Amino acid sequence: MSRFLCFKLWFALSTVALLAACAQPVKHADYTAFKNSQPHSILVLPPENETTDVQATNSMLSQMTMPLAESGYYVVPVAVMDETFRQNGLTVAADIQATSPAKLREIFGADAVLYSKITQFGTSYRVLASATVVTASAKLVDLKTGDVLWQGSATANSNEGNNYGGAGLVSMLVAAAVQQIADSLTDRSHDMAAVTSYRLLHAGPPNGLLFGPRSSKFGTD
Repeated sequence: MSRFLCFKLWFALSTVALLAACAQPVKHADYTAFKNSQPHSILVLPPENETTDVQATNSMLSQMTMPLAESGYYVVPVAVMDETFRQNGLTVAADIQATSPAKLREIFGADAVLYSKITQFGTSYRVLASATVVTASAKLVDLKTGDVLWQGSATANSNEGNNYGGAGLVSMLVAAAVQQIADSLTDRSHDMAAVTSYRLLHAGPPNGLLFGPRSSKFGTD
């Protein structure tokens, strides 16, 4: 076979593969178990922290209630949850998350529990850009059946929307250094945690939580 024919065959196969990849449907979450469960109340447990920042768990936890409440759910107050575990000698997120669903339901009376994990939290300096990034994942579990109702992940980056087009190398290096200092002084991690919490836990398409019974949109998704 000539090189020309080989090239034509390679090009044809590559085109078919590209078209097949483009034709792949967008994956959407399976809400069957969620709709069958229809939880009214949610217990939010402290997120596991896989980063080196000791403030990550408390920063995220303090901002996870609002998007859930705005989505139409009653959320067990964080202070009540925290004090209950503290009185029982549990203060580490991993130990708290290891509590059985049956025990959590017995103690708090919630319909579902939210488990979460933080994989990025803080400001890092790169050669041409400094950014504060917060990334987390979560899953909602039915406390009666143990079924996973929903799971997702989200991230927020302080450099979103920044455009250094046309800037010289020196200017970009200076901007990165200044941004790192500013992020450190103003604790941008906490701000990014708020954005991540909202993106992770707000209700709505394509893969967010379903709206809860306290929302005017309940049953429309």
